[in-house]
Formats: sequence, structure tokens, C-alpha cells
Amino acid sequence: MNGPGPKIDLKRSRERMVREQIESRGVADPDVLRAMRRVPRHLFVEEALVPQAYEDHPVPIGHGQTISQPYVVAWMTELLEVAPGMRVLEIGTGSGYQAAILAELGAWVFTVERMRPLFEAARERLGAMGYRKVRFKLDDGTLGWPEEAPFERMVVTAGGPRIPEPLLAQLADPGRLVIPVGPSRRSQALHVVRKENGRILARKLGEVAFVDLVGAHGW
Repeated sequence: MNGPGPKIDLKRSRERMVREQIESRGVADPDVLRAMRRVPRHLFVEEALVPQAYEDHPVPIGHGQTISQPYVVAWMTELLEVAPGMRVLEIGTGSGYQAAILAELGAWVFTVERMRPLFEAARERLGAMGYRKVRFKLDDGTLGWPEEAPFERMVVTAGGPRIPEPLLAQLADPGRLVIPVGPSRRSQALHVVRKENGRILARKLGEVAFVDLVGAHGW
């Protein structure tokens, strides 16, 4: 019987991920890069998938969901322009990785997940890791979190056919929302939406592929 394979240097893998996948593609915010270096991504995937944790692609986390490609997490986080103390709403907790990155930036994170097993696992994981500025809700994320609104920043980690109206209503003024939107479930573009003086300004960026945004204002 074969013995265990070679031990992976996870810290070195994480450093290489930041250098080769993220910095090389233009993400330059030092706080975002620092957060990506600090958060142990391998703790957010199943043990059998740890060797894939720092590779340049999404990794399945069960229930048809994924932990997003490292570059996409860093890119969306940089686009948010988070400052310490900001209230950030995340739609789609998943494994909790994006919430941990936001917490590393000093944000108060309010994260909504519709699947109970993912919600419970992420809450337990981030609690064990010492993230005290993250609050969790089990609900339809397309409805936002009205009791805690407004939010200065919002990030949606699933793709829908349109920007949910409840999110726009709960976005602070000024405020910023990053969300993948597209006409089909297989094709989306990342949008940066700003609210300024009561006006909604949207900018369409590059093509992305996310799991479905499911809910009353999604698919």
C-alpha cells in the first residue's frame, strides 16, 4: 500500500497564489493582498480537496456550490473599496471565505446564506477562527437584510438575471455594490453599482461565471 503523498507547504502555496494569480492580474490594493495572504483558504474546503485550495479555479464545497477562484475573490474585494468599520452585506455565505476576507479588512460583515448546511458550517468555522465581526442569517439573500440596513458596501457571490431591487433599496447613499448579472445562467458580467445622491450608476466589467442566485429576485 502506498504511503501518504508529499506534504504540501500551504503557506508557500498561499503566497504563490497571491503573487502568480492575483498580483500578476492587476490587483494592487495592499490591504486586499494582505488579507488574501492571511486567510488560510485551505480551511474552507473539504480535507480531500485541500491540495486544490490554492489553485487557479473554483473548488466545490457541496450542495452544488463553490468557493470562488482566488483571483475573482480578490478582484471583487478590491472593487468594493472597503474601509475599516464599514457595514458590508454579503449575499451567498458559502464556505465563509469571502466573509473572512472582508473581516480581515476591518469591516462589519452581515452575510446571508439560503442553504442551512452551508450556513451552519460557515458560522461554526468563522467562529472557531475568531472572526467576531461577522453576523450570519439563514434566508433568501435576494431580499437582503432589511433589519440591518443600510449597508455602505454589498457583494453578491452568485449570478442572477438582474440586480435585486431590495439590495438597491438597502444600499447606503453613497454606497457601492458588486454583483454578477447576466441574461443566462451560464453567462454573466461583473457589475459595479454606485448609489450617489439618490442616483444609481452601474458599470459593466469583465465576463464571469458564478453559481445561480436563487430567490424571489433571482432565478
